[in-house]
Amino acid sequence: MIEVREDCSLKAYNTFDIDVKCKYFVESDDEEELRAFVAEYEWEPSEILILGGGSDFLFTEDFDGTVFYPHMQGMEIWKEDEKEVWVRVGAGVEWDDLVAWTVERGWGGIENLSLIPGHVGAAPVQNVGAYGMEAGERIEWVEAIELEKAVRVQIAGKNCRFAYRDSLFKTEWKNKYLITRVIFRLSKQPEFRLDYGALRQELAKVETPLTLSDVRQAVIRIRQAKLPDVKVLPNAGSFFKNPHVPRLQAERLREQYPEIPVYEVDEACCKLSAGWLIEQCGWKGRRLGKAGVYEKQALVLVNYGGATGVEIARLANEIRKTVFMKFGIWIEPEVYVM
Repeated sequence: MIEVREDCSLKAYNTFDIDVKCKYFVESDDEEELRAFVAEYEWEPSEILILGGGSDFLFTEDFDGTVFYPHMQGMEIWKEDEKEVWVRVGAGVEWDDLVAWTVERGWGGIENLSLIPGHVGAAPVQNVGAYGMEAGERIEWVEAIELEKAVRVQIAGKNCRFAYRDSLFKTEWKNKYLITRVIFRLSKQPEFRLDYGALRQELAKVETPLTLSDVRQAVIRIRQAKLPDVKVLPNAGSFFKNPHVPRLQAERLREQYPEIPVYEVDEACCKLSAGWLIEQCGWKGRRLGKAGVYEKQALVLVNYGGATGVEIARLANEIRKTVFMKFGIWIEPEVYVM
């Protein structure tokens, strides 16, 4: 089924709860109907926005174009062998529903990504990640509609150039493909990834042999303790990326600030905690009008009620400037600001 609405509010389709409108809103749960719809029109990439759950967007104004909202459902086994299982999932499935479904069946590979907001179709775009895992590690294929030719295609995960909160879908392929389904390769003999201190500490309470469910529940407890529920306090999760800096710069910062968290990426590069940098600049818990920084996690910007996208974007820019002035580092948004 396909539905087309004109002059449509996007308030219910973004987790910041920003009330902006788009010229046309196209929602569909059927790939072939959507492909046929696309084939009837000539599209300009600048006039298209593909929305999947709205947990990675901050709207600052109305969108004078067409928003596509693929809402394909379903989770099924695509194929399997003794060690692995490949699951095919609709783009409109809630991400955490997928994680719960796989954990219940004992399939490992995305359990650390529990409780991340958004839809499955956004996972290849953002390469969502948390606690040492990234979705891109487990994405085997991406099924999509190529908008220019209005044909259905299948793209190998290895060709998507997944990186930290990044992929070709965000850069060279932006508005080129409309993702409809994603195929994940999961393990029937999972190996736990417990490198993060908070997760390891939470799981130290488990006395019986560790299970995928234990890991999932630990991640959920950690996230609920420090992140606000988007249905209660509108937000987009982590607003900023953790910055990657040259090792020499990280070492100099550690000399000046011995307590700064530094994570090794490779011989030349280290990752810093954006949340720590923001907190050191005094932003944690502060407000600018109706927008603010969450009191329990400095990475999260929130709408305290009635904030506009412009207000939240202004807050983000002020945070970026003060972090640069103090540490000499520009932190980059993880969220699209439009």
